Amino acid sequence: MQRHAWPMQRPMGAWYRDGTPRGCGRKLMMAAAYSSAQTEALKASIAAACSRAQEEALASAQRASHASQGIDDRPQLRPQLLTAIEALQRGLVERDTEVRLLLLAALAQEHILFIGPPGTAKSELGRRLAQLYRGAFFERLLTRFSVPEELFGPLSMKALEHDEYKRKTTGYLPSASVAFVDEIFKANSAILNSLLTIINERLFDNGSVREKVPLRCLVGASNELPESEELDALYDRFLLRRQVAQVSPAGLMELLSSPRSQVPQATALASPGSQTHTAAPLLVDDSWAGLRGEAMALVEVPSRVLQLLADLRKHMQEEREPPTYISDRWLVKAVVLLQVAAWTCGRRRVLEFDALLLRNVLCYRPEDEGHVTNWLLQHIAAEDGLRQPRFLLKSLFGRACAVAVSAKPDVDLAQEVEALRSVLLRKLAGVC
Repeated sequence: MQRHAWPMQRPMGAWYRDGTPRGCGRKLMMAAAYSSAQTEALKASIAAACSRAQEEALASAQRASHASQGIDDRPQLRPQLLTAIEALQRGLVERDTEVRLLLLAALAQEHILFIGPPGTAKSELGRRLAQLYRGAFFERLLTRFSVPEELFGPLSMKALEHDEYKRKTTGYLPSASVAFVDEIFKANSAILNSLLTIINERLFDNGSVREKVPLRCLVGASNELPESEELDALYDRFLLRRQVAQVSPAGLMELLSSPRSQVPQATALASPGSQTHTAAPLLVDDSWAGLRGEAMALVEVPSRVLQLLADLRKHMQEEREPPTYISDRWLVKAVVLLQVAAWTCGRRRVLEFDALLLRNVLCYRPEDEGHVTNWLLQHIAAEDGLRQPRFLLKSLFGRACAVAVSAKPDVDLAQEVEALRSVLLRKLAGVC
């Protein structure tokens, strides 16, 4: 079985015995009042937007020599991907998920935000993105007193002599391919508008000229969520959001006991700024730049996956308390993200299991992550024949606990666990 390129999420929360999530009785009665035409219209809207993007990507991909090839037709691509994952997570403790999401964001040409308490290696994760591409890397720590010159470059004195208002952007964010901005929600109104335009449209207004920005991915980091409404637009520009927690007690022992040379995470925390990355970029082939276009053009998104997205948005906006707004832009970008994830796993078709990545996309508040995961697991299990294995796992877990308490052997337990494991492995074989 091949390794899955992106992390599978573990279930959280609980269900009632009939398979429904807790506290949904009244909400299900309210949901029944909604017309199915609303859901169909949303589904058609998403499909139409994705279809237009797919047509544009197909026209672009057909101009490339490898547009008609799948990832399995270019066997060097997947080993490069796995090598990049291994190199990026080398020496980091319990940061496997964050590294894989970072790489996925870069390949999908989206932006990712790491939120968590100080001292959790968020900055180290952001700086490691510089290893991916051959291109300019920009890094800056923002404060509430940061000025536009820190991000966009100083004013050109020569241009001012000719009554032109232009900035020298070389070496600054408008000229960067990848960027890391720490404490990004400290951005003030003086730089917010230009920053939003760069992140969303990859454009920079330099005087009277609107210049294209080669930015592929921006990594943002913050210790807290935005506190003002004017920063909500900036928060919305990050398609991927990840809560970075402290390492577990077991991971802490590894972090503290291993030699610093083997755990760069410990060195970065003990001596900030001492970590430098001078190795050659890992992703230097031009084919990586076109990977997103290939995925959009060649990876099929089944109607049941689109329906799953439409149902999830309806649930988050109309049935969840408090409701969470999910824009059309988020959904369209989420579909592209799932296509890239499937393409890098060697598939030309998005599966329902790929939708588990949405726990890092459609969550506006930290508490939404577990809720989205539970909702997706329940609906994927109900539609994919996994309800019975779920109940069997609960039964086997109860029997295992009984054996641990009573110390009485259960001769059939190990055989039943192995049989269920074989069933699940066969099921996952179609995913990985």
